[in-house]
Amino acid sequence: MSWLLRCALAVLVVFPWSLVQAEEPAAPATSPEAANTGEQLYRIGVDDRLQVSVWRNPDLSVTVPVRPDGRISVPLVGDVLAGGRAPHEVAADIERQLAVYVRDPKVVVILTELRSHEFISRVRVTGAVRQPVSIPYRQGMTVLDAVLQAGGVSDFAAADRTRLYRKRPGSKTETLPVRLGAILRNGDLDTNVDVQPGDVITVPERAL
Repeated sequence: MSWLLRCALAVLVVFPWSLVQAEEPAAPATSPEAANTGEQLYRIGVDDRLQVSVWRNPDLSVTVPVRPDGRISVPLVGDVLAGGRAPHEVAADIERQLAVYVRDPKVVVILTELRSHEFISRVRVTGAVRQPVSIPYRQGMTVLDAVLQAGGVSDFAAADRTRLYRKRPGSKTETLPVRLGAILRNGDLDTNVDVQPGDVITVPERAL
């Protein structure tokens, strides 16, 4: 086989493979929405403490608590809604309003104290119990644990009609039946479910 023929065959073999390599798509870049996923997991609550930093404008930078109405006070802007929002959403709102007074403002909002977390992460027991309570959530806590913290049921309780109310994402509330009487009398633990932060357990009174 001549030298020229061997070269021609080599070109035919290598050239198609180079085309496949050139046409292989690059890995997609991470979207801004995906980058914000972690930040969106926490929503600011009442009594949280925020640090609002305005780049190159220290006089406009403040550290403030979230008031009971869910708002904070920012220089020049005034009241800004923070409760129920992610930090980057509050920062964007402040930037938009500051743009009236400051050229191209850059704002960062940082949570310095998560004081609302303790309030949100509580379990409440109400109704026909010895002492209605709001107790800190602990991992592994059950309905029975929470009711015992309330001193048990009263003499007028319709224990088997107990309900556990649990708020789901999207403001939907789930209702779980609890046969508290069967738990207390017979040790029947079928409905002695694990509680979650924010759960409300209500023990109704029986009809006389």
